[in-house]
Amino acid sequence: MTDLARSHFILYVSDQEESRRFYEHVLGRPPSLHVPGMTEFRLGAETILGLMPEQGIARLLQLDPAALPARGGLRGEFYLVVSTPEAYHQRACEAGARELSPYALRDWGDWAAYSRDPDGYVLVFAGPDRLARGTVS
Repeated sequence: MTDLARSHFILYVSDQEESRRFYEHVLGRPPSLHVPGMTEFRLGAETILGLMPEQGIARLLQLDPAALPARGGLRGEFYLVVSTPEAYHQRACEAGARELSPYALRDWGDWAAYSRDPDGYVLVFAGPDRLARGTVS
């Protein structure tokens, strides 16, 4: 038994509306919450992807916005195991992501595709079942 009731993964984004449109297209669903300062997408029963404007986190933590990482550099990775990874990867690229590596078998046994969102986060869409591709004996 764990004391984690719900998990939120929050990405700091330069433009909340642009990021909302991007992730809405990629995930194929509208956000569960969209208010000034926060957009949320429910990914599972207890998992939420949040999008917070960089200015908001800088204000909240009383940071100089110039101290935040530059847009476009690789800022982190978001690894999603989904039923149709190639379709998710295609939607990401259609929505403006830059492909970093096409869907392929990785040395740890997953089939996965890599792209970069407009804010520099790496999106990975992986298949749910290694057995389906015959990669595990």
